[in-house]
Amino acid sequence: MPDSTTLSLPFNPAGIELDRRKGLSRQLYQALRLRVLDGRLASGTRLPASRDLAAALAISRNSVVRAYDQLYAEGFIEGRVGDGTYVAQLPQSASPAKKLSTKVSTGFSTSLPTALSTISLNSTGDLSSKVIHSGAMQRLEQNHLPTPPSGPPRAFRVGVPAFDLFPFDVWAKLNAAFWRKPDLQQLCYGDPAGDARLRGLIAAYLRSSRGMQCSAEQIVITSGAQQGISLCAQLLVEPGAGVGIENPGYRAAGHAFALAGGRLHGIAVDEEGIDCTALAAAEDCRVAYVTPSHQYPTGVVMSLARRLELLAWAERTGGWIVEDDYDGEYRYTGAPLAPLAALDRQGRVLYVGTFGKVAFPALRLGYLVLPPGLVEAFAQRRAVDVRHSEVSTQAVMAEFMAAGHFQRHIRRMRRAALSRRNTLINGWPQGLAGVGELPAVSAGLHLTVAVDSVAREQQLIEQAASVEVEVHGLSKYWLRDSTTPMDQRAGLVLGFAAVPEPAIESALARLRQVWLG
Repeated sequence: MPDSTTLSLPFNPAGIELDRRKGLSRQLYQALRLRVLDGRLASGTRLPASRDLAAALAISRNSVVRAYDQLYAEGFIEGRVGDGTYVAQLPQSASPAKKLSTKVSTGFSTSLPTALSTISLNSTGDLSSKVIHSGAMQRLEQNHLPTPPSGPPRAFRVGVPAFDLFPFDVWAKLNAAFWRKPDLQQLCYGDPAGDARLRGLIAAYLRSSRGMQCSAEQIVITSGAQQGISLCAQLLVEPGAGVGIENPGYRAAGHAFALAGGRLHGIAVDEEGIDCTALAAAEDCRVAYVTPSHQYPTGVVMSLARRLELLAWAERTGGWIVEDDYDGEYRYTGAPLAPLAALDRQGRVLYVGTFGKVAFPALRLGYLVLPPGLVEAFAQRRAVDVRHSEVSTQAVMAEFMAAGHFQRHIRRMRRAALSRRNTLINGWPQGLAGVGELPAVSAGLHLTVAVDSVAREQQLIEQAASVEVEVHGLSKYWLRDSTTPMDQRAGLVLGFAAVPEPAIESALARLRQVWLG
């Protein structure tokens, strides 16, 4: 409880109740963040020194420092040299408490696309008489995904975690235990939304690691993140309606929205994330797809101001935000940043998560966290395709999480990715003609470096391939009709987690040989 020292503090911490049985720094961070968002701590408010706040709350100074560090990382507070710590200047639209109620709205009846209210099959379930419309066929041909690289991972493959470190022995034991004495009830047709225990464990994990106030009932299990994105496209997008996607961005997401009939608007990305002014200018857009925690492929982390601006756009337009948190576990300074879904107070964010970047891509296990009013429609639509996910994978992952293996593995993977990142940065060839400096990398499993022309980009990629090193061109991540000059789209995208440090060092030696002669 706050003591008499609170009288001398710049703000009154009365009402901050901390449960001593749980993580104090996380609780303090969440309490301060909520006060900033609902206006109780206005922009420009001076915060007490960590020592003073610790004394007032009767907790350790380290707990306050960790809470402040996370608030700094997310942009809620800022330091002024020689003058202490202040609440950052946030967009005005984010301040009023009435616009950020603490309850997620379930009133979706006025703005749902018709697709969400027309999910049905005929009495026999027979769709054979349906003929694919020529327009749909054309969209399919134009938006067919290229086949991902096959074979064992090698440097510098993008989108692949250090799955050589996965505890396959533990997974095998848990899998064997499930099949040794299966619950016969689990072998019948299951809930299309997914295994109830797994959904509950995912919700608990997101509450503790991401600050998301979600329940098991809001979660739908999917066959990887791509299926989650495709479901969003099928159910949120009316044919011909605009969809805002990051440009450059994750092309597979764009393909899914285009195949659903959406008209893609490539929205520029700057050092703060997606350009919300440009998004608002695309007046027919009611869906935006973003990767705020670590933009794919540029690596930009969306600023707090931009996050709040994007949420305000969704509230103002009745739009939807599809948030793909594909590698949010990999944050190398402090805890993972709070996602958009944790800031959403109006039920406009659909959160896409995956186990593929923590375990291994072939697992094909992901999930959606949905506003409550959308869950039934999404579960019904998924049931049309696959009924539900394979039962043993869900059950084994649930036990893997419940027994504590999941959290331990995340910590191991984060340490490994950091070490492999450092190996790439420290051994990167210096003085490459036409190639920019490597960026600071605070999150994720890849980095992107600028190149001065597409011709030079392609030359470097071809030379790398000649010595069996995978390097991806940034130019491939742009929409074809982008207005950005071609040479400004050039760059190299390098995944650094796929292989151990010795393999990275060997690949770098080969690159120096072909790139520098």
